[in-house]
Amino acid sequence: MSEVRDIGIDVRAPKRAPAPGDTQNPFNGSLPVRGVTLVGRVVSNKMQGTVVVEKEHQRLVPKYQRFEKRTSRYSAHVPSNIDVAVGDEVLIAECRPISKTVTFVVVENRSEEAA
Repeated sequence: MSEVRDIGIDVRAPKRAPAPGDTQNPFNGSLPVRGVTLVGRVVSNKMQGTVVVEKEHQRLVPKYQRFEKRTSRYSAHVPSNIDVAVGDEVLIAECRPISKTVTFVVVENRSEEAA
């Protein structure tokens, strides 16, 4: 297996080896992670190498003193050695822009740990 580097976040490195030529990988390639880390649920994996992660949060409506549910959607790159499916809870970390909409990368599948 190729050398696994420390990405600066307290996550377990994937056990599977990456595909040859996978440079967009924070553990085995040259993709640095920085800034924000988020936990969300995968809602779509129809793109090649990319998933859509949805994060739900609550916002206070001051006039009514009630909370409303809001959702934010993030496009995240999936490295070749991490498996994700729709419904999985994943940890994503901010990285440099990979494409027009993708500025996050999946660093851990939290659903695999529970299984």
